Amino acid sequence: MCGIVGYVGPRETAKVLLGGLKRLEYRGYDSAGIAVFHKGKIEIRRNEGKLRKLEELVGEETFDGKIGIGHTRWATHGRPSDENAHPHKAGKVAVVHNGIIENYLPLREVLKKRGHRFTSETDTEVISHLIDEFIQEGASFLDGVRLALDKIRGSYALGILCEGDEHCLIAAKKESPLVIGIGEEEYFIASDIPAILPYTRDFIFMEDGEVAVLSSQGVRCFDAKGDQISKEPKRVNWTPLMAEKGGYKHFMLKEIFEQPRAVIDTIRGRLSEEPGSGILEEIRIGRSLLERIRRICLIACGTSYHAALVGKFLLEEFCRIPVEVDIGSEFRYRNPILGEDTLLVAISQSGETADTLAALREGKRRGAMTLAICNVVESSLARDSDHVIYTHAGPEIGVASTKTFVTQLVILFLLSLRFGGELGQITAEEGRRSIEALVKIPHLMEEMLKSSKEIAEIARKYLYAKDFLYLGRGINYPIALEGALKLKEISYIHAEGYPAGEMKHGPIALIDREMPVVVLATRNGVYEKVLANIEEVKAREGKVIALASQSDQAIEKRVDDVIFIPDTLPSLSPILLTLPLQLLAYHMADLKGTDVDQPRNLAKSVTVE
Repeated sequence: MCGIVGYVGPRETAKVLLGGLKRLEYRGYDSAGIAVFHKGKIEIRRNEGKLRKLEELVGEETFDGKIGIGHTRWATHGRPSDENAHPHKAGKVAVVHNGIIENYLPLREVLKKRGHRFTSETDTEVISHLIDEFIQEGASFLDGVRLALDKIRGSYALGILCEGDEHCLIAAKKESPLVIGIGEEEYFIASDIPAILPYTRDFIFMEDGEVAVLSSQGVRCFDAKGDQISKEPKRVNWTPLMAEKGGYKHFMLKEIFEQPRAVIDTIRGRLSEEPGSGILEEIRIGRSLLERIRRICLIACGTSYHAALVGKFLLEEFCRIPVEVDIGSEFRYRNPILGEDTLLVAISQSGETADTLAALREGKRRGAMTLAICNVVESSLARDSDHVIYTHAGPEIGVASTKTFVTQLVILFLLSLRFGGELGQITAEEGRRSIEALVKIPHLMEEMLKSSKEIAEIARKYLYAKDFLYLGRGINYPIALEGALKLKEISYIHAEGYPAGEMKHGPIALIDREMPVVVLATRNGVYEKVLANIEEVKAREGKVIALASQSDQAIEKRVDDVIFIPDTLPSLSPILLTLPLQLLAYHMADLKGTDVDQPRNLAKSVTVE
């Protein structure tokens, strides 16, 4: 979501930064700022709101420095405000940052005890204080950055300036995108190529753990060990449309690979200092209101409906409140029983889905309290609801939902923890363990995405199958439905998702040597029963593609193909299981040559009944 731009060169620095940030506006943001050298000092201009406000703030100001950094921010740690906008400065050091610093709270407390004064609510400010402290103790600018990076845990893309080194910009990357642009006697950094495409087509793509020093003399790159390395720029010959795709063949593939970042953006600022409490503080639903709720209704369509089915498992498990899940297009036509003791939760990527909107309005008319989960700020669903929680997935261009689905799962997980904590149904320790596991999910997703090539080979193996069956049990059953839907949507292969326990009640009649069966077989309370389902498929010569826990190496002998999933809590396994199913559908469609981003007869948002 957030955008970074940095510049070293002879042009008017502020204009370069503002132009680059404007080309990143599509990512969404609520505040913006720049830091530019002037007379040897770092001048910062930043504000809540849109870039035009920042442009007005900068006005006709001129800065003599030939180096600067800029940022657009979507509020995560801390509300949208001038103080929380980037860049952040401590002492001599100014920083812009994308990502999440997982251990910022303990670092902040240590720094406070040493006399540091914080002026924002963000995790980013810790970085500037750390670097400044090391410099004050005698470290060079580069060594100060390295020492600070050794102290922090989490993900980051960083642009850093330091007074006293006004001809030098330092960049660093870990699990957040950052590229270096190489121009003619000028150099750039950006979180996305389109920001600087008007100036150069030559880019260095930074890897995790790398640090780069940009100056008028050129670019020096260092690996995670601190050794200087040589990195050749790569030329990118993109049309504007290709630039938007970030070099990926399709928007859908780009958006699948954006999911770790989307999850980071969705959870940032929504976790409390004391895990298990203070979650999702943007909604004002406390214990007194929750104790009046006797029933929760989740309403959605399509992929969002599958997220709602996962939400039912989570809410009932953590909150012990009965939950119903309804398809939006059916809900208001069955004379539903609603009242003041009902919480109606409407889920929609766009916030404009006609059937979901109609269901929400019917719920309000009958006296239910309403809560929207959507991705678009100020959408109709958000405006019409009593409460709203935004997923911070960013723009999703591909018709088949990917990152918006995963961020919906994250919000439903957080909502379950919030309500369960308010009602005393989960202990502080259980909440803490759940949050610790959630914070690790983006990294596990990155690991999962590394198997894309192996999944492409599985897709090639089954490319000519005419039918697929997807099986899952418990909280993973809705993910079987979602996997089948993705395959249908973009590859036009017939696929059905079923609860694995229902296989004997019909689908087993279809299984033969021509039928691939995708089985979600991670370790959980029904793992042994899923293994029995696999044996039933194999007894009928069906081909089994298993999604199994990484710790379960023995399953390879039972199935034809296996995709391993990093181990996590069973309640978080739907997030990790989703990625390989998206990739399987994508690669099948790509190999078949279908229109992946615009599948026939489908629209991104269904705004009519």
